[in-house]
Amino acid sequence: MKAALKTSIMLAALLATATASDARAADTTPAQQLQRFSSEAGAPGNATRGKAFFNSKHGDEWSCSSCHGAPPTATGKHASTGKSIPPLAPAFNAKAFTDSAKVDKWFRRNCKDVLSRECSAAEKADVMAYLNSLR
Repeated sequence: MKAALKTSIMLAALLATATASDARAADTTPAQQLQRFSSEAGAPGNATRGKAFFNSKHGDEWSCSSCHGAPPTATGKHASTGKSIPPLAPAFNAKAFTDSAKVDKWFRRNCKDVLSRECSAAEKADVMAYLNSLR
């Protein structure tokens, strides 16, 4: 009886942990991310500027579209590793931009790869406006 109770408690704890992880993974929406970056920039994101930024090479040989595609509505492929990348546009990937920690992590990494620096809040707002406009 004690072993069964212990197993039940462990399963309940595991389920609670998995549920809590799922809740954290969807702590935001693409629209909220756009609002956050627009607020930080002090101006609304601009989809036209975002599209130009996304498709332009910035110093080195890569642009955002090098890996994510142009437009980023289908599965992309990392330019150097060949690893598959899910569609970036939220209308084509329900999980895109729903985890604030991942949004910050990937903007930081990808901007450093493409720009050799972090993106500004205005650049992030423009890119988010572009990505949110894709249907």
